Amino acid sequence: MQHLLSPKLKQKGLAEFDFIQPLLHRMAAHERAAGALPFVTLSYAQSLDGSIAIRRYHACALSSGDSLRLTHFLRARHAALLVGINTIIADDPQLTVRLCHGESPLPVILDSSLRFPLDAALLKAAAQPPIIVTSTTADEAKIQALLQRGAQVLRVPQNAHGRLELDAALRLLKRQGLRSVMVEGGGTVINQFLREQRVDYCVITVVPKLIGGFKAVGELCLTPEREPLAIADCRYHALGTDMIVHGSLGAG
Repeated sequence: MQHLLSPKLKQKGLAEFDFIQPLLHRMAAHERAAGALPFVTLSYAQSLDGSIAIRRYHACALSSGDSLRLTHFLRARHAALLVGINTIIADDPQLTVRLCHGESPLPVILDSSLRFPLDAALLKAAAQPPIIVTSTTADEAKIQALLQRGAQVLRVPQNAHGRLELDAALRLLKRQGLRSVMVEGGGTVINQFLREQRVDYCVITVVPKLIGGFKAVGELCLTPEREPLAIADCRYHALGTDMIVHGSLGAG
């Protein structure tokens, strides 16, 4: 992982991303603390009305070129890049670093029902074979087929709602030596991480578009006793035509 302010980065014209250095400082402090869970950054793009897609499972291009470069810059500074299985099925993404200098993070997929396609791009050309996190009841034959194609499969329990237990998954990732995880989506994953308050830092790209589609943030199960999530020391930075909103996440 390269530091944002290193001379090499400045020589490559990436000083424009100096504004995100509070995230890098938080990540470094978290690594020094050596906790049981990796540092989690939530990063996604949304329209002015909070939409991340035209409708569920139907993505649309949102970020400008500058914001996309920021996304790849952040990918290169995290050990792992996490998405849900719906993103894999809908988009068949590469999850690599292509728009800036840096190593690609290890792809991590949350897939409780083990629907991961055996012909997915991540199994064909990934710089690093993916880690697929699934349930303890996942089909053994499918697990073996994925292992034969180079994937690594981790099994964790499910919660009362049938979702994978995030703490268990994050602990296993930390034991794999992954000290930082960038969560990109989709909506189901974003909401689970927010609901369970497992996000350390948010980087939200707001684009000047109105979509009226599928929202990034849904039901967070707030009650009178549970304070809304707040972005502490929230910062705003104009990047091209987009606005980057970022800060540490907590309650209050």
